[in-house]
Amino acid sequence: MSSELVALTRDLASIPSHDDETAVGDAIEEWLRAETNATVRRDDVGNVIARRGAGDPSLALVGHHDVVEPTDEQVRIDDDGEYVVEERDGRLYGRGTADMKGAVAAAMLAFRDSEVPGTSSSPEPSGDGDPAGELVFASFVGEEVGGVGARHAIEEGFAPDYAIVGEGSTGYSSPGTTDVAVAHKGRRGSTIEATGSAAHASEIGEGENAIYRATEAVSIVRNLAESPPGVEIAGEALEGSLTVTEIEGGTAMNVVPDQCTVTIDERTVPGERAPLERVEDVEGVSVRVDQDVPPMRCGDDAFAETVLEAADAAQAETPELVTKPHATDAGWLSEAGTECVICGPAEPGEAHTADESVSVAVLERCSETYRRVAETWLW
Repeated sequence: MSSELVALTRDLASIPSHDDETAVGDAIEEWLRAETNATVRRDDVGNVIARRGAGDPSLALVGHHDVVEPTDEQVRIDDDGEYVVEERDGRLYGRGTADMKGAVAAAMLAFRDSEVPGTSSSPEPSGDGDPAGELVFASFVGEEVGGVGARHAIEEGFAPDYAIVGEGSTGYSSPGTTDVAVAHKGRRGSTIEATGSAAHASEIGEGENAIYRATEAVSIVRNLAESPPGVEIAGEALEGSLTVTEIEGGTAMNVVPDQCTVTIDERTVPGERAPLERVEDVEGVSVRVDQDVPPMRCGDDAFAETVLEAADAAQAETPELVTKPHATDAGWLSEAGTECVICGPAEPGEAHTADESVSVAVLERCSETYRRVAETWLW
């Protein structure tokens, strides 16, 4: 499988998809139609979804094929702007190798190769037998910009019972170990708007200073940040956070400002939110939520343990159930009712970097893990 997995990852990772995912979506769709007997669908935003079997329960192997913008060094200058992908020292280097076309490739092979255990006469799985349940592969667009593809799929009825999302979970309990994340934080982005009344700065009593009102609200945010919401999951303390990230107000040096805005970044935890509405106790202050990417928590211990056992069987290291600080599409799926875990090859500090890379051995391990879960959970 190694050479095929490397080749598929290289092919997908070389296709630009930071501002248009069409071409890499085409490649995924074409491979699934050629390599599997699955029902393959491309929806109107570009998500690629394939299905094998039609029973209960349903298990989805989930990824995304958009990436963040590459650096100049990660783009070929002589080959239609393709991304540079290089293999050295047992790793694949290039934009999207870790986040997350490597995991997408691993899931594609697992989706194809999963079969009834013990029924194949060949040394490698063939994927000829359909599951008693439904095995689903899904690669979404727009994950990097707020889960556009996942939210669209959910609105259109995408509702697997269970999902393994292939975002990074390697190196959390110990270096090189591919763990299973059973929870992650969400992100809520909010804007505080403070209004006052303008006046000449020589006559400050004639106006109401919006910046002063905003700073009162900021004081409330700082107080909330001192004791953020937190929960304990899998023996780990998962703690939220709250911080001011931008402030803008005033029109001139000699004018009492009548407007001021403050942006807030909040990292949320399952079941909890900071009471940010308290800033509205300040006269002239209101707050609106601009983005609320939900956190995730797996509520099915048996499913989480099944994935953990599969990950354990696929590697020499001993994986653990862990939590993850980053928001992913698992949050949208979990909010909609799917029991999710995260298990993928990316390690902390790899995604979105100028030297992004992924271990080939860990890609193989993840593909084997996905296949083992499918064959245990569905057949």
